[in-house]
Amino acid sequence: MLSAGWALWRTSLRQDRRKALTALVLVVAGAVAWPLVAVLLRVLFDAVTAGRSVAASLAGVGVAVGLIAGLTLGHFAHIAYFELAELDVLHVHQELMDATNGTPGMAHFERSAFADKITVLEQDVEQLRVGLQAVLTGVGLAVAMALTTVVLAVLHPLLLLLPLAAVPPLLAGRWAERTVDRAREAGAESTRRAAGLFRLATDAAAGKELRIFGLTGEVRRRHRGHWQDATRRLWRAQLVASLVRMTGQLAFAAGYVLAVLLILRDAVAGRRGVGDVILVVTIAAQVNQQVAGAVGVLQDLQRLRSVYHRLDEVHDLVRTADRHPTPGDPTPGHTAAGPTVGAGSTAALGSVAAGAPPARLREGIRLAGVTLCYPGGAEPVVDGLDLHLPAGATVAVVGENGAGKTTVVKLLCGLLTPTSGRILVDGVELAALSLPAWRARIAAGFQDFVRFELPARQAVGVGDLPRRDDDQAVRTALGRAGADDLVGQLDEGLDTPLGRSHTDGAELSGGQWQKLALGRAFMRDDPLLVVLDEPTAALDAEAEYALFARYREQAREVAARTGAISVFVSHRFSTVQLADLIVVLADGAVAEAGSHADLLAAGGQYAEMFELQARAYR
Repeated sequence: MLSAGWALWRTSLRQDRRKALTALVLVVAGAVAWPLVAVLLRVLFDAVTAGRSVAASLAGVGVAVGLIAGLTLGHFAHIAYFELAELDVLHVHQELMDATNGTPGMAHFERSAFADKITVLEQDVEQLRVGLQAVLTGVGLAVAMALTTVVLAVLHPLLLLLPLAAVPPLLAGRWAERTVDRAREAGAESTRRAAGLFRLATDAAAGKELRIFGLTGEVRRRHRGHWQDATRRLWRAQLVASLVRMTGQLAFAAGYVLAVLLILRDAVAGRRGVGDVILVVTIAAQVNQQVAGAVGVLQDLQRLRSVYHRLDEVHDLVRTADRHPTPGDPTPGHTAAGPTVGAGSTAALGSVAAGAPPARLREGIRLAGVTLCYPGGAEPVVDGLDLHLPAGATVAVVGENGAGKTTVVKLLCGLLTPTSGRILVDGVELAALSLPAWRARIAAGFQDFVRFELPARQAVGVGDLPRRDDDQAVRTALGRAGADDLVGQLDEGLDTPLGRSHTDGAELSGGQWQKLALGRAFMRDDPLLVVLDEPTAALDAEAEYALFARYREQAREVAARTGAISVFVSHRFSTVQLADLIVVLADGAVAEAGSHADLLAAGGQYAEMFELQARAYR
């Protein structure tokens, strides 16, 4: 807990040292004022009893000043640390984004544990808004409790035992918070599922199917079930935690009563004055408040520790899931003396700068014995895959759902690292190349494309970030995507803001969004690898065929310049037959590979799938 508080304090100092120190001074001064008020009250009552008017007046003024300080300094401190708390939340949001997107791979997104951690963190990160207040309050409480202890020691040595009565509620509060935290962790999956159903029920695009298929009631039922499961776990934990906290507070209450009775006994015996009785009652009440405050602070700090702990866990999950071999290291599953690169290796290594992809592909890309197991998966998604994609070729990848098509695409893009086996680019392992440099030579379009809510120019232009505002480059890319007419359909042309996040944003159809995504995929002029993973699902078969027929010619031009390989995944065999090489995947391995004519003549799985689809169009 203290380490989490210290980490947050250092972050706050980096954000604004002056405001952080001002807030600390004000909070500590406000906390110290209360024990001083108790001491001055003793002086005041003793002076009044003894008839010392000057001393009573000065003590009265001191009490008034102390009360004002105790009541107001904390509010002034809030002005100083409020903005800091917002900046701290922003800092952790940025750190979480860096952790999630700071690695080359995406394997961590395949892990349910990662999704659960993110779900809880999205809720807990708001704890930072009160986390800084807890840190400052904790320092103030520590100083005030030290002063209180001195006062108690002066009054009666036995009163030094009173702070020990604070131990049970502190321990009880810590145990209770851990219980609640475990319950939140256990209910994270239900919370995540409930949140997903809520987004589904409030999404306009999903509304059509929910109503047509009569699913609105079912979605609400499942949402209620998941939410009740998460709430039930949390309610039980909160109930137990409340009982434990109450037991701790009762233990302190017993110590409080005994302390008051001790001083009252001395007062009745004439060994104490009225001021001592007032002081012990006031100080004991303050100790009670200090303990309650300390319990609250420790709970906040424990939640804060959970934020940092889960953030560390996210970092660890990302590192372990996306660990990428460093240049020169053997790929997992191979020793240094494992499979050799081949005859072209020496030439390739000599022609390519360390870590840089080749300027032009000459041999192509080879997947040699590639196996990939997702974390926690029982069976490999890709198993011993051997495949050669020749330089300059147009390659179609087909297969049943779950055959591993998208996984192969992710492997080629370096988004996933093989569990074993190697991916070779002109004989050089992909693991030995700079992934950012490799991806800078990739053009890609996906079925689950992003709807960037930006001006139309940038929604396309980010496909080649340095040219995101280049009108000519954007229009050329849209032409390659067969979307020349789209600009004319937008009220402000390329300046049109897109999406509902803009007040005046244009809401496009699914096909229009997909054309923009295709344009984005075609922004780069000199790719080495072009990947189209079912990017035309929202287009009709004729439009898809026309697009690929046109793009095949463009691909040949790019291939002539860079030796680029075009890989596309499609279920429409009228498009697939345009490819130079067709790869049929089944159970994560290559079932067949060849040209359209060769595969038809072979009469295998491809021929069967082609005939089934062709029959549907007759």
